[in-house]
Amino acid sequence: MKSFGISEALQSLGIKKSNPGTSIGKKWIKTSGHFIDSYSPADGKLIGRIQATDEKSFEKVVKQASDAFKQWRIVPAPKRGEVVRQIGESLRHHKEHLGKLVSYEMGKSYQEGLGEVQEMIDICDLAVGLSRQLNGLTMHSERPHHRMYEQYHPLGIVGIITAFNFPVAVWSWNAMIAWVCGDVCIWKPSEKTPLCSIACQNIAAEVFERNGVPEGVSCIINGDYKVGQWLCADERIPLLSATGSVRMGKAVGQTVAARLGRALLELGGNNAIIISEHANLDMSIRGAVFGAVGTAGQRCTSTRRLIVHERVYEEVKNRLTKAYSQLRIGNPLDQHNHVGPLIDKLAVKAYNSALQKIKKEGGKFAVSGKVLKGKGYESGCYVKPAIAEVNNSYEIVQAETFAPILYLIKYKTLEEAIALQNGVKQGLSSSIMTTRLQDMEKFLSHAGSDCGIANVNIGTSGAEIGGAFGGEKETGGGRESGSDAWKVYMRRQTNTINYSDSLPLAQGIKFDL
Repeated sequence: MKSFGISEALQSLGIKKSNPGTSIGKKWIKTSGHFIDSYSPADGKLIGRIQATDEKSFEKVVKQASDAFKQWRIVPAPKRGEVVRQIGESLRHHKEHLGKLVSYEMGKSYQEGLGEVQEMIDICDLAVGLSRQLNGLTMHSERPHHRMYEQYHPLGIVGIITAFNFPVAVWSWNAMIAWVCGDVCIWKPSEKTPLCSIACQNIAAEVFERNGVPEGVSCIINGDYKVGQWLCADERIPLLSATGSVRMGKAVGQTVAARLGRALLELGGNNAIIISEHANLDMSIRGAVFGAVGTAGQRCTSTRRLIVHERVYEEVKNRLTKAYSQLRIGNPLDQHNHVGPLIDKLAVKAYNSALQKIKKEGGKFAVSGKVLKGKGYESGCYVKPAIAEVNNSYEIVQAETFAPILYLIKYKTLEEAIALQNGVKQGLSSSIMTTRLQDMEKFLSHAGSDCGIANVNIGTSGAEIGGAFGGEKETGGGRESGSDAWKVYMRRQTNTINYSDSLPLAQGIKFDL
């Protein structure tokens, strides 16, 4: 892998010290919005600043997107897929530079940054194939000489709100699928990672321009929650896909529902791995550690709880403690490090608050947590991953803390373990580690995990794009990425064709004149 600095990456991606934050295709719009500064949690340095979208420019974006949809929807789906294929090729070309920007602006390791860009490439590949498979159904009519079928049509403008922890991949999950479906997209990224959105827009817009795609198929609006509110409340936007906290999702859902729009919500997770007495412990420890400390515990699929059988509990605890003592915490661009920083000092405050609540509720630390200080930790965003022995009923355990804190919980029977796994309000990802077939099947049965994702002998994080991604309960119920998630981005239409010379009515109704 070629060695290069962050300055070279920024230059390659078209990122400057000062950037407009509103774009219609390749056209960047000057606004009167406030400025948002992006500081790297890795070293605390200012990377660049962007100017937020104002109401006037928001209106311009929505109007242009509406006009672009009328043209884009009539382009044959395989042609739309070809454009997305070229975006995938451009992402391959920019993979190392974009991966480094993701790592530097968000704080995840460079390897994870590269992995996130690879997810974008993978979803492009999936979308290209999908562009020739937007299939409907053919049904048999009860009336003679009639044909019935279903077909899917483009929906319109898709509003996309993304979170800081996956600043580019989640946008691509939505945008690439929406584009091959014939929709246009308006993206409101997290104000904590705005430069990643500019890089992605520059990459996509160049491909669109080369292919004569109408401006407005891809739009960017940067800003705070107010910009998100404009997006949610606009009746011209039939679908709003939002990724973030449960609190944010409830606000989005209520606003969109009030205008009878559609909301695709991907919200919080409180994910657990069950380690049975029949588990391969080497595999279990590796999966638990990566799930808990990867991205510094800031994935919606991060492992929050480890539900361990009483017969192997002490061994698991001891092996985890040893593994945590070997973790290297530091600059995420240094590939020797395992754990990078939290996104900002507000996240550090939430981490400290969680540690205090664990103590207050009676939890005991197998590995104590703390904020790291000194050389290499000047940004104030680095923390030590912690392990706490707790009860599942603790208030702090029931909540989602976006930090590397792992809860250990003991169980006796598999039924008890599944009840503990399901005994939270969130329902995103879950896993069981076992070599026993009966345990696997019980976990995956109707009476097993109540999560949208249920794994066997892998961790809770690291979902592949081929399957539909999403969860139940307070996770929101949305599905993105693979499988038949594409149907969310389209409207279904039932068609009946009468090719006879008479007009028989359904259900045998007689209506003679």
